[in-house]
Amino acid sequence: MVPNSPHRIVASLKLPLNVSALVTVARNIVEGMTGNPAFPNPAPTLAQVSASITALGTAETATLTRVKGSVATRNTARATLRTQLEQLKSYVQTVADADPEHAAALIQGAGMAVRKTPVRPPRVFDATPGPVAGSVKLVAGAAARRAAYEWEFSTDGGKTWVAAPPTLQAKTIVTGLPSGVIVQFRHRAVIKAGAQDWSTVVAVAVK
Repeated sequence: MVPNSPHRIVASLKLPLNVSALVTVARNIVEGMTGNPAFPNPAPTLAQVSASITALGTAETATLTRVKGSVATRNTARATLRTQLEQLKSYVQTVADADPEHAAALIQGAGMAVRKTPVRPPRVFDATPGPVAGSVKLVAGAAARRAAYEWEFSTDGGKTWVAAPPTLQAKTIVTGLPSGVIVQFRHRAVIKAGAQDWSTVVAVAVK
């Protein structure tokens, strides 16, 4: 990833169903990657993809004769080529991710399109005044698809900790806190492997 970039550069393939258009796309990719030093070991090989392009062209021609079974053969050849192109895209993406500064140029050089996807920064543990007096809203990063979260607070600078109700979501609202006091909070996730370590402590002035 380019430092401070809010986006990830991603290779994009919009593969058409039309055989002629698909063949054109495939040939452009093979041409872009042939002899390209950025892609020394494409998988599948460009020879394999070229063979699939030829096979699809032959199968498409056969469908014009309306020979029995020719359409099924053509459809199988088309599916094979599409699968190989998706595999090439994954290979190109791996190379691009390893060189984020030149990712767009690498992808375009391989005959593929570029799109940018937002990169969400990891959620950090945060505490903010809640919706009512004496409450605080806590939000943490999700630990796993299935996890429980334990919450604790301290009103004496961390000398003693009081447990708040656990939740199945990485957020909660703690109520009944003394107004006008700075309260510290911490949390930990409980996953299948067991309870994780307690988080860093955050503090907020309760309204």
